[in-house]
Amino acid sequence: MPLRLDASAADFEARFQAYLDTGRDDEERVDAAVAEIIARVRGQGDAALLDYTKRFDRLDLTADKLRIGADEIAAAVEDCPLDVRAAIDFAATRIETFHRRQLPEGYSYEDGVGNRLGLRWTAVAGAGLYVPGGRAAYPSSVLMNAIPGKVAGVDRLVMVVPTPDGVLNPAVLAAAKRAGVDEIYRVGGAQAVAALAYGTKTIRPVDIIVGPGNAYVATAKRMVFGQVGIDSVAGPSEILVVSDAASDPAWIAIDLLSQAEHDPMARSVLIADDAAFADKVAAEVDRALETLPRAAIAGASWRDHGAIITVPDLGAAVPLIDRIAPEHLELAVADPHALAAKVRNAGAVFLGRHSPEAVGDYVAGPNHVLPTSGAARYASGLGVLDFMKRTTMIDCSAEGVAAIGPSALALAEAEGLGAHARSVAVRLGKNR
Repeated sequence: MPLRLDASAADFEARFQAYLDTGRDDEERVDAAVAEIIARVRGQGDAALLDYTKRFDRLDLTADKLRIGADEIAAAVEDCPLDVRAAIDFAATRIETFHRRQLPEGYSYEDGVGNRLGLRWTAVAGAGLYVPGGRAAYPSSVLMNAIPGKVAGVDRLVMVVPTPDGVLNPAVLAAAKRAGVDEIYRVGGAQAVAALAYGTKTIRPVDIIVGPGNAYVATAKRMVFGQVGIDSVAGPSEILVVSDAASDPAWIAIDLLSQAEHDPMARSVLIADDAAFADKVAAEVDRALETLPRAAIAGASWRDHGAIITVPDLGAAVPLIDRIAPEHLELAVADPHALAAKVRNAGAVFLGRHSPEAVGDYVAGPNHVLPTSGAARYASGLGVLDFMKRTTMIDCSAEGVAAIGPSALALAEAEGLGAHARSVAVRLGKNR
């Protein structure tokens, strides 16, 4: 059974904090294993990739077969059902439209004393896209990871995807084709992350790696950060639904399970202002689990990591929302906009009873790669800016440096940095 909490209870604070503190990462200590994998890929390159692919994916390859060729991609696209291809195209168009609005503009201005200052944006040259291939295949993740990079102007989008037993998922490759991915390799796990970061004879390194994966992938991304940029170290998926008693309990129940079915470690939370309504939702969850295709996964998640919290009024939900800082926040209430205006921490907010999180996963337009495990307190979902860099521009004239140089000189001397001071002084005609 999920955890039941009453915000009015004397022990609520202690129990709620304990729930927040409960870890949901895989219990295995993967750091040592991942460090060894990264070291082998750095030292042995393709040979290490081939060995790990044979061991973990039961796929015996030669280096020339690591890359998925154009003919294979075209065949996979043909194998993808027409309605799925149409849905991929529909989603891609909406995702691109939303992300094009994120493109930033540089600026340049004259400071009034003869200097020109500015800022420009440029895309990274190469981006690596990790696409999971374990419990499920996610063409939607291909679109969400690739399209912002394409909109940003990345020259080279490189996708890695594990293909256990050599099975290629047609929808994943169709999505990659539609999104404009340039290279696709049939490798996964920490070894794929290492290849993207450091390069092998077959896979040239990239500048940033994005995309979700298991504990090994997340750990590998953390370990290669600095050699390359990363979007985030993602944890298990999560959803927080805030609902009043006017919602349909069956709708709320299936929304909670929409994230629970991703992973046994996923977290689904209901906050309700009516205990009887909360009971109805719990009953509907149990009923839905009887027929859900991924009931074993969803049931484990709901049983071990789910929670139902009752509050005296919806206003009392706001501080709890901000402390959870959920990846996905649904506000199934009469006035969702007023409630959303009070919330600071959430990866994505779904407003009203007709805005299920699932539309955000596929076709709404905003990105579904979002901060997890409380990271919404300081982080944002994946977007165009993740694939871009800011460069500042300083163009001083002789008159301009004469106007601002004396203050720079004073600060350099105060910091005891003689070369800094002299560098400015010589331009001011002073001997130091």
